[in-house]
Amino acid sequence: MKIITQAIVLNAILLGGCSPSPKDTLLYIGTYTDTGSEGIYCYQFNKESGEMTPKFITPHNENPSFLTISPDQKYLYAVSEVTESPDFASGSVSAYQVLDSGELEKINQQATGGLHPCHVTVSPDGQFVVASNYSSGNLSCFERQVDGGLKEMMQLIQHAGTGADSVRQSAPHAHSALFTSKGLLISADLGTDQLDFYHYDERGKEFQPAEQASLEMNPGAGPRHFAFSPDEQFIYVANELDATISVLKKEGAKYELLESVSSVPADFSGVNYGADVHLSPNGRFVYCSNRGHNSIAVFERLDDGRIRLLQTESVRGDWPRNFTLSPDGRFLLVANQKSNNITVFWVDQKTGLLTYTGNQLELMAPVCLQFLER
Repeated sequence: MKIITQAIVLNAILLGGCSPSPKDTLLYIGTYTDTGSEGIYCYQFNKESGEMTPKFITPHNENPSFLTISPDQKYLYAVSEVTESPDFASGSVSAYQVLDSGELEKINQQATGGLHPCHVTVSPDGQFVVASNYSSGNLSCFERQVDGGLKEMMQLIQHAGTGADSVRQSAPHAHSALFTSKGLLISADLGTDQLDFYHYDERGKEFQPAEQASLEMNPGAGPRHFAFSPDEQFIYVANELDATISVLKKEGAKYELLESVSSVPADFSGVNYGADVHLSPNGRFVYCSNRGHNSIAVFERLDDGRIRLLQTESVRGDWPRNFTLSPDGRFLLVANQKSNNITVFWVDQKTGLLTYTGNQLELMAPVCLQFLER
C-alpha cells in the first residue's frame, strides 16, 4: 500500500519545485480545519499510476470544505463553512487566482450573509458565483470582478419550507447549486425536499424563479448534490436522508421525477446517508458516495436514462463525503472525512466498475476534491 503523509507534504514544500510542467494535472483538496488541517492542499496527480505528489498548502483556517474552479481555470473559489468568518457576521467565500505554478494567490473574500456555506459554483460564462448556505437555507449570489475577485453580494435568495423529517428538515437547508450550460440556476435544498430553479433577469439585475420554479422530491429524501447528463436532458440527484439516487427527466421545458433507486444493496440494514454524485465523462455511468455503508455505488445508465446498480465498492475508509473522477475518467478518488484519507480507484472504461489501486493519501479531514488540468 502506498501512503503519503502530511510530513512528506511539508518536506516537499521546503525542498521547493512547485512549478508544474505543461499538461500537468493538479488536485486541490478542501478540508475541515477544526481537526488539525491547515487549509487547501494541492498535489500533483500522476495520470498513469494514480499516485499523488505533494505540491503546497494554502493556509485557510475557516473550514474550506468546498472548492470550485472557474470554467477558464484561472480562479478557485473556496467557502468558509462557519457561522462567522473573522471579518464578517456570517460565513464567507474567498477568491484565489491560480498562478502559472498552480499556487493560489488570494484576491479577496466576501460575506455570504448566511450560515455554514457548504457549496460554491460558477456560471458557465464566469460572470456569477453562487454559494449555498446550509444552516440558514439561502443562496448568496455574487458578480465576479475583472480580476477574478468577488464584488459584494448582489442578492440573497431565501428558501422557505420544511420536509417530512421533523429533526433534519424543520427548516430549509440549501446544500448545492449548479448552472446549466444555458445559465439556468438549480439549487438542491435538503430541508424542503425540492429543487428550485432560477433564471437571471437582465432588467432587474437579479435571479428570479424560472418557468419551472421548483420540483418536489420524495418526502424525506433530502436532496444534497446532483449532476447533469451530457445533454442535460437528465439530472441525477443524490438524496442524503433516504440514500437514493433520483432520476429527473426533462419533458418539454420542465424536469419530472422519473425514478428513485437505492444506492446500497437490498440486504444492507445499517444507517446510510447519501453524499456526492458524478457521471463518467462518457455519460454511461453514475457514481455516488455512501456514508455509513462507506462505499461508492456504481450505476449503469440505460437508454431511457434510468439507472441500474452494478456495484458497491468499499472506499477503504470512513465517511466518504466528496469524490471526483480524473479528467480522463480513468481514476476515481474518494475523500474519506472521518478516516483522514483519500483513496484511489481504477475505473474500467467499458464496464464502469471500480478496482482499488492500493494508492491512498493520509490527510486530516479531506472533504472536497477538484482537478485542474492544463
